[in-house]
Amino acid sequence: MFRRVSQYAAPLVFIAVVGAVAVAMAVGRSPSIILFEGVAGPSGVTPLAVSPPADWRTFEAGGTSRLAVLLTDTTSSWLGIAHGLKTIGVPFRITRDYEAALRHDVVLVYPRISGRVLSPDALQALAEFPERGGTLIGVNVEGGGLAAVFGFSEVVHSRERSELVFDVNHPLAAAFTHEREQRVPFSNPDRGSLAAGSLGYSGAADPLATYDDGTAAITARRVGRGRAFAFGIDPGFLMLRAYGNREEGLSRSYVNEYEPALDVLLRILLGIYEAGQSDAVTLHTVPEGQRLAAVITHDVDYEESLPNAKIFARYEASAGLSATYFIQTKYVRDWNDEAFLDSEGATVLRELSDLGMEIASHSVAHSLQFAELPVGTGEERYPTYRPFVRDEGHTEGATVLGELRVSRFLLETLVPGLRVVSFRPGHLRNPYSLPAGLEGTGYRFSSSVTAGNALTHLPFRLTEGRGTETAVPVFEFPVTVEDERAPALASRFDEAVALAERLGLYGGLFVVLIHTDEVETKLAFERRLVEALREDAWFGTLRDFGTFWSARDRVDLETRATGDGVEVVLYAPEPLEGLTLRLPVGLETVSTDPPGLVKAAEPGMVVLGRITGDATLQLQRRSAPD
Repeated sequence: MFRRVSQYAAPLVFIAVVGAVAVAMAVGRSPSIILFEGVAGPSGVTPLAVSPPADWRTFEAGGTSRLAVLLTDTTSSWLGIAHGLKTIGVPFRITRDYEAALRHDVVLVYPRISGRVLSPDALQALAEFPERGGTLIGVNVEGGGLAAVFGFSEVVHSRERSELVFDVNHPLAAAFTHEREQRVPFSNPDRGSLAAGSLGYSGAADPLATYDDGTAAITARRVGRGRAFAFGIDPGFLMLRAYGNREEGLSRSYVNEYEPALDVLLRILLGIYEAGQSDAVTLHTVPEGQRLAAVITHDVDYEESLPNAKIFARYEASAGLSATYFIQTKYVRDWNDEAFLDSEGATVLRELSDLGMEIASHSVAHSLQFAELPVGTGEERYPTYRPFVRDEGHTEGATVLGELRVSRFLLETLVPGLRVVSFRPGHLRNPYSLPAGLEGTGYRFSSSVTAGNALTHLPFRLTEGRGTETAVPVFEFPVTVEDERAPALASRFDEAVALAERLGLYGGLFVVLIHTDEVETKLAFERRLVEALREDAWFGTLRDFGTFWSARDRVDLETRATGDGVEVVLYAPEPLEGLTLRLPVGLETVSTDPPGLVKAAEPGMVVLGRITGDATLQLQRRSAPD
């Protein structure tokens, strides 16, 4: 099925077999290439995907039970707000019409409130909104005569502030018991003019959060029957920066530790919405009503790793689990390692797939220079595409599109019926062209950053160029725990379980990365971890969770008050199962359309069976016990 060909010893033989010219590479020994007879491709050309900028009007529809985002500047980082609210499960709509926004119970004015972006009539209406019982959230309240509404006297601009300090005595922050939840970084003053600016609100009584200089950062005030909150930082800007792997030194750890900066902000917005919206219903972040989403992944990027992978997979299958195996399609011997994707390796891949494991791509070259590689032509094909790692600092003949499309092609060719949808780059190197490259080459899910670098333990949607304007249909699932950083993985078991339990408090994602280069200690760690978590965690592959997550991302959710309860109306364009709704305390499901939609229920939560298209739930208030 395959043939090893020396690039030095027999270039003419190589030409005769595959019709390509061998490239000389100066190393101390003759590199070899593994050739699969009759295999060449992929055919066609893969251009780098180019999508139009996101349009806020995509999110304009929706009823008044949603959080209304009153957009005062269409050139702002509103896309970060949209992606963040989607992640945390808050139904929302975006509008430029203040009168339409004020028909909702909860209104977020973004990215600023001032007389420069809002008319006098709009400002007056916003000022009166909390008095009537509404919840008003203002971001960057610069003026407009609303200082009294939000409860401050003066605005103080600064680029010297670096973190938010939450008042854990406030009901919205009471759940923040970890130090990294109580103190959240948002800017790096060492960046000078590039540091994020902030507004401080002087004279505010009992703020929800202050800055490190003591000034109020998030005000919280009861106004009449309603509430008013003023944010002095731009959460949309921070989200897009972190989602784009551009955290500018804010992260307090790279990996293996808790870094919930964005999660805290999203949980605050969720809490404000649930408190302000009558009978709020939101989307839980984990399938099947579980507390934690756990995804076991393996990087297979070493000569002995592929046969070892069978041992891990057999254990996982015996335990009723499926894991994701990121396979380096290494068919060129170079400085990194031997070429190991041969006919025996292909047999291993098929066995992994037969055991129910996901086969995913881990690139071809596993290059430390992946983030600096040229995009490529999109015409790269096996076997003429031959990336070569010369040494730690040099990789030749490699491109981003080549690494994506050729690795995917080989895996799908060697495992009949396989469709590769997940990607992780070697060393988590992350080029700016990666999101568009993933879209163009047919991937749907990425695990290319750590939770520390992304400042979140929740999934999120990627943007083109890791920028601020264009969303791509690819989701990122950041790595939580990995096995290469000191101390050794086996000695970090208690810390890993504690981190997973912390994430389970708010439906976090726990992605574990274990290389299969060694079996005894790493498999023992995995066994113990699974046993410690499986009672409260949903386990599945990245493909499984990603398929659920992308379908969840498209769900529309509305609620309507009825005479004695609430009607929940859902629309799911993509089929999904295990979608979980968070319900207000005291409500329970009494009927569904289609019938039998509810799989499980407990106070405050209902788990749904398979849904496609429209679905309706009738909720009723539980009668008080006699």
